[in-house]
Amino acid sequence: MQNQKQSRPLAIGLTVLSALGRLVPHAPNVTPLGGSCLFAGSRVGGWWAYLLPLAVMVATDPFVGGYTAASPVIYAAFLINVWIGRTMLREATAMRVGAAAFLCSAQFFVLTNFAVWAIGVGQHSAFYQPGVAGLLACYTLALPFWGRTLAGDLLFSGALFGMYAVLNGRMRVREAAAA
Repeated sequence: MQNQKQSRPLAIGLTVLSALGRLVPHAPNVTPLGGSCLFAGSRVGGWWAYLLPLAVMVATDPFVGGYTAASPVIYAAFLINVWIGRTMLREATAMRVGAAAFLCSAQFFVLTNFAVWAIGVGQHSAFYQPGVAGLLACYTLALPFWGRTLAGDLLFSGALFGMYAVLNGRMRVREAAAA
Protein backbone atom coordinates (compact mmCIF):
# COMPACT_ATOMS: atom_id res chain seq x y z
CA MET A 1 0.00 0.00 0.00
CA GLN A 2 1.20 3.48 -0.84
CA ASN A 3 2.61 5.50 2.04
CA GLN A 4 0.51 8.70 2.26
CA LYS A 5 3.26 10.45 4.24
CA GLN A 6 5.59 10.07 1.25
CA SER A 7 3.08 11.08 -1.44
CA ARG A 8 1.91 14.23 0.35
CA PRO A 9 5.26 16.06 0.06
CA LEU A 10 5.42 15.01 -3.59
CA ALA A 11 1.95 16.47 -4.26
CA ILE A 12 2.77 19.68 -2.38
CA GLY A 13 6.11 20.04 -4.16
CA LEU A 14 4.60 19.53 -7.61
CA THR A 15 1.82 22.02 -6.80
CA VAL A 16 4.18 24.77 -5.67
CA LEU A 17 6.72 24.13 -8.44
CA SER A 18 4.08 24.17 -11.16
CA ALA A 19 2.37 27.27 -9.79
CA LEU A 20 5.71 29.07 -9.68
CA GLY A 21 5.96 28.22 -13.37
CA ARG A 22 3.88 31.32 -14.04
CA LEU A 23 7.10 33.30 -13.52
CA VAL A 24 8.76 31.55 -16.48
CA PRO A 25 8.27 33.27 -19.85
CA HIS A 26 5.28 31.75 -21.62
CA ALA A 27 2.73 32.38 -24.33
CA PRO A 28 -0.14 34.63 -23.20
CA ASN A 29 -2.63 32.72 -21.05
CA VAL A 30 -0.71 29.44 -21.34
CA THR A 31 0.32 28.99 -17.73
CA PRO A 32 0.48 26.05 -15.33
CA LEU A 33 -1.65 27.76 -12.68
CA GLY A 34 -5.03 26.35 -13.73
CA GLY A 35 -3.65 22.81 -13.90
CA SER A 36 -1.77 23.36 -10.67
CA CYS A 37 -4.97 24.33 -8.85
CA LEU A 38 -6.79 21.33 -10.33
CA PHE A 39 -3.95 19.03 -9.26
CA ALA A 40 -3.81 20.52 -5.76
CA GLY A 41 -7.52 19.92 -5.31
CA SER A 42 -7.11 16.30 -6.31
CA ARG A 43 -3.89 15.39 -4.52
CA VAL A 44 -3.24 17.81 -1.63
CA GLY A 45 -5.30 17.23 1.48
CA GLY A 46 -7.31 19.64 3.59
CA TRP A 47 -7.15 23.41 3.34
CA TRP A 48 -3.59 23.19 2.00
CA ALA A 49 -5.10 22.44 -1.39
CA TYR A 50 -6.61 25.93 -1.39
CA LEU A 51 -3.90 27.77 0.51
CA LEU A 52 -0.88 26.69 -1.57
CA PRO A 53 -2.10 27.99 -4.96
CA LEU A 54 -3.56 31.11 -3.34
CA ALA A 55 -0.27 31.90 -1.60
CA VAL A 56 1.66 31.43 -4.84
CA MET A 57 -0.77 33.70 -6.72
CA VAL A 58 -0.52 36.45 -4.12
CA ALA A 59 3.29 36.16 -4.04
CA THR A 60 3.79 36.11 -7.81
CA ASP A 61 1.14 38.57 -9.00
CA PRO A 62 3.41 41.61 -8.48
CA PHE A 63 5.86 40.03 -10.94
CA VAL A 64 3.33 39.11 -13.64
CA GLY A 65 1.19 42.21 -13.95
CA GLY A 66 0.11 43.11 -10.46
CA TYR A 67 -3.29 43.22 -8.88
CA THR A 68 -6.32 44.55 -10.74
CA ALA A 69 -9.97 45.17 -9.95
CA ALA A 70 -10.64 41.71 -11.38
CA SER A 71 -8.07 39.96 -9.14
CA PRO A 72 -10.63 38.76 -6.54
CA VAL A 73 -12.68 37.09 -9.30
CA ILE A 74 -9.54 35.59 -10.85
CA TYR A 75 -8.51 34.16 -7.47
CA ALA A 76 -12.02 32.80 -6.90
CA ALA A 77 -12.02 31.15 -10.32
CA PHE A 78 -8.71 29.43 -9.59
CA LEU A 79 -10.04 28.29 -6.21
CA ILE A 80 -13.02 26.81 -8.05
CA ASN A 81 -10.42 24.79 -9.99
CA VAL A 82 -9.25 23.38 -6.66
CA TRP A 83 -12.84 22.46 -5.80
CA ILE A 84 -13.29 20.80 -9.22
CA GLY A 85 -10.15 18.75 -8.56
CA ARG A 86 -11.52 17.71 -5.18
CA THR A 87 -14.89 16.64 -6.53
CA MET A 88 -14.06 15.21 -9.97
CA LEU A 89 -10.61 13.70 -9.59
CA ARG A 90 -10.53 11.43 -6.59
CA GLU A 91 -9.91 8.76 -9.22
CA ALA A 92 -7.75 10.44 -11.87
CA THR A 93 -7.98 8.95 -15.34
CA ALA A 94 -6.87 10.66 -18.54
CA MET A 95 -10.50 11.24 -19.55
CA ARG A 96 -11.45 12.70 -16.18
CA VAL A 97 -8.39 14.95 -16.04
CA GLY A 98 -9.16 16.22 -19.55
CA ALA A 99 -12.82 16.82 -18.74
CA ALA A 100 -11.95 18.57 -15.48
CA ALA A 101 -9.34 20.76 -17.22
CA PHE A 102 -11.94 21.72 -19.84
CA LEU A 103 -14.46 22.58 -17.11
CA CYS A 104 -11.83 24.64 -15.26
CA SER A 105 -11.01 26.63 -18.39
CA ALA A 106 -14.68 27.17 -19.19
CA GLN A 107 -15.66 28.44 -15.75
CA PHE A 108 -12.55 30.66 -15.64
CA PHE A 109 -13.50 32.13 -19.03
CA VAL A 110 -17.11 32.80 -18.00
CA LEU A 111 -16.37 34.29 -14.58
CA THR A 112 -13.34 36.41 -15.39
CA ASN A 113 -14.73 37.87 -18.60
CA PHE A 114 -17.99 38.70 -16.87
CA ALA A 115 -15.90 40.54 -14.27
CA VAL A 116 -13.94 42.41 -16.96
CA TRP A 117 -17.20 43.47 -18.61
CA ALA A 118 -18.87 44.46 -15.31
CA ILE A 119 -15.85 46.45 -14.14
CA GLY A 120 -15.62 48.20 -17.53
CA VAL A 121 -19.30 49.09 -17.44
CA GLY A 122 -19.03 50.22 -13.82
CA GLN A 123 -16.14 52.51 -14.70
CA HIS A 124 -18.04 53.85 -17.72
CA SER A 125 -15.38 52.51 -20.08
CA ALA A 126 -16.06 53.10 -23.75
CA PHE A 127 -14.71 49.64 -24.55
CA TYR A 128 -17.69 47.57 -23.37
CA GLN A 129 -21.26 48.79 -23.54
CA PRO A 130 -23.82 47.97 -20.84
CA GLY A 131 -26.33 45.26 -21.63
CA VAL A 132 -26.32 41.90 -23.33
CA ALA A 133 -24.68 43.22 -26.52
CA GLY A 134 -21.68 44.52 -24.54
CA LEU A 135 -21.38 41.30 -22.58
CA LEU A 136 -21.51 39.21 -25.76
CA ALA A 137 -18.87 41.46 -27.33
CA CYS A 138 -16.65 40.90 -24.29
CA TYR A 139 -16.99 37.11 -24.52
CA THR A 140 -16.47 37.15 -28.30
CA LEU A 141 -13.28 39.21 -28.06
CA ALA A 142 -11.98 36.90 -25.32
CA LEU A 143 -12.42 33.64 -27.28
CA PRO A 144 -8.78 33.52 -28.51
CA PHE A 145 -7.59 33.87 -24.92
CA TRP A 146 -9.83 31.02 -23.83
CA GLY A 147 -8.28 28.78 -26.47
CA ARG A 148 -4.84 29.45 -25.02
CA THR A 149 -6.08 28.98 -21.46
CA LEU A 150 -7.66 25.67 -22.43
CA ALA A 151 -4.45 24.52 -24.12
CA GLY A 152 -2.42 25.42 -21.03
CA ASP A 153 -4.86 23.77 -18.65
CA LEU A 154 -4.93 20.56 -20.69
CA LEU A 155 -1.16 20.47 -21.17
CA PHE A 156 -0.17 21.25 -17.60
CA SER A 157 -2.90 19.14 -15.98
CA GLY A 158 -1.79 16.16 -18.05
CA ALA A 159 1.85 16.81 -17.22
CA LEU A 160 1.23 17.19 -13.48
CA PHE A 161 -0.95 14.11 -13.11
CA GLY A 162 1.45 12.15 -15.32
CA MET A 163 4.55 13.20 -13.36
CA TYR A 164 2.80 12.44 -10.10
CA ALA A 165 1.86 8.95 -11.29
CA VAL A 166 5.39 8.19 -12.49
CA LEU A 167 7.15 9.58 -9.41
CA ASN A 168 4.65 8.03 -7.01
CA GLY A 169 5.09 4.67 -8.77
CA ARG A 170 8.86 4.92 -8.36
CA MET A 171 8.45 5.66 -4.66
CA ARG A 172 6.25 2.57 -4.29
CA VAL A 173 8.83 0.39 -6.06
CA ARG A 174 11.59 1.68 -3.78
CA GLU A 175 9.37 1.16 -0.73
CA ALA A 176 8.60 -2.43 -1.78
CA ALA A 177 12.28 -3.13 -2.46
CA ALA A 178 13.22 -1.81 0.98
CA ALA A 179 10.59 -3.97 2.70
